[in-house]
Amino acid sequence: MTIRTRFAPSPTGYLHIGGARTALFSWAYARRLHGTFILRIEDTDLERSSEASVKAILDGMSWLNLDYDEGPYYQMQRMDRYKEVLAQMLAAGHAYHCYTTPEELEAMRESMRVRGDKPRYDGRWRPEPGKVLPDIPEGIKPVVRFKNPLEGVTAWDDMVKGRIVFENSELDDLIIARPDGTPTYNFCVVVDDLDMNITHVIRGDDHVNNTPRQINILKALGASLPQYAHVPMILGSDGERLSKRHGAVSVMQYAEDGFLPEALVNYLSRLGWSHGDEEIFQIEQFVEWFDLEHISKSAAQFNPEKLRWLNQHYIKLADNARLAELTGEHLLSRGVQLKVAPRLEDVIALYKGRVATLVELADEAEVFYIDVHPEQALIDEHLVPEVMPVLRELSLRLADVEWDAPHLAALIKELLATHQLKMPKLAMPLRVMLVGQTQTPSVDAVLALFNRETVLARMNRYL
Repeated sequence: MTIRTRFAPSPTGYLHIGGARTALFSWAYARRLHGTFILRIEDTDLERSSEASVKAILDGMSWLNLDYDEGPYYQMQRMDRYKEVLAQMLAAGHAYHCYTTPEELEAMRESMRVRGDKPRYDGRWRPEPGKVLPDIPEGIKPVVRFKNPLEGVTAWDDMVKGRIVFENSELDDLIIARPDGTPTYNFCVVVDDLDMNITHVIRGDDHVNNTPRQINILKALGASLPQYAHVPMILGSDGERLSKRHGAVSVMQYAEDGFLPEALVNYLSRLGWSHGDEEIFQIEQFVEWFDLEHISKSAAQFNPEKLRWLNQHYIKLADNARLAELTGEHLLSRGVQLKVAPRLEDVIALYKGRVATLVELADEAEVFYIDVHPEQALIDEHLVPEVMPVLRELSLRLADVEWDAPHLAALIKELLATHQLKMPKLAMPLRVMLVGQTQTPSVDAVLALFNRETVLARMNRYL
């Protein structure tokens, strides 16, 4: 059997963390078992679906490097197929027309609530042997309902949660087509999974209640059932449902915020799944290890600081040329031009071990390409009278020293010894004049990145 999995988002918003993890698990399962991974866009909710959301999903998948073998398929392009299957089910007696109006349905449910019963459709239009149906009302377009079994149970062995059982008597007759003839979510999903020969459905556990309904429709169509794996939800660090305040933003927002895709993929892979105590691994290793048996049965907790830690790790490992390209994009988006020295790659090499995101890396690099104006408080604190003569002497000596880190370091050490100063006393004001801050890598390495003319120009403003 060829493994066939799918990721089937609705284009009613961005690709968020939960969706990205579902896509990752479905993708990895197919890749590990040499199967097929399918992308399907479930766009039948016309009021909420948008092209912008479709683009956000495709961009997110591409950025995460989750390539798909088939698709993207769009449900709105499969309407003829859905209507064909609806006609078959009506003809076979597995579905029926229901003329109950929304007002009647609400009154029906309210009556049940008053009696203390579970509010549901009462089956008044469900055809049964010997049952007399109401007269068809004029001017009412019917919905189509699935004729769900009234007795027995619907059960499956979930690959994450174990055995799950629903009483069929608890499942009312699901609407599978609206009055205008458009099919509903649960029906489209079934037809898609059937036609696309999906063998494993890996999705969030918020779909557990949909599964028995989908299984019963598949059985009515005489189809074999896929295996189901319902992955527990992701919670915020406070145990509440994940929201924007926890970092549940668009996957592409993480790109804008300076995260590397491999860091986010590594983080998502450990969010509810584990391989021993392994924390850091490349995507190839994840695919080799991934299985559904080691997905946790309990909810995972999203930890932004853990993600930052991983991102910092991957930035340290990343190729300088790649980081320069990515950081350059951030700088250009700010209007910072990179036409002057130094080479951005050289700046990256010096600073990448000090940051957790590309945005922070751009913040550090920016001072080499813009005119810097330190805060007055920093000037007052560090450019004090006792150090100004030393800075003037340094400026004079910098005019003809050989311009590399070792010679610059030797010059600074010589001046410190001559004037009996400790390094911070000279390095701090020098940093303030050059980059407008007091924390940088080794000051001689920072000096060496600038050209001589820029260093002297920035220093002489204050001397």
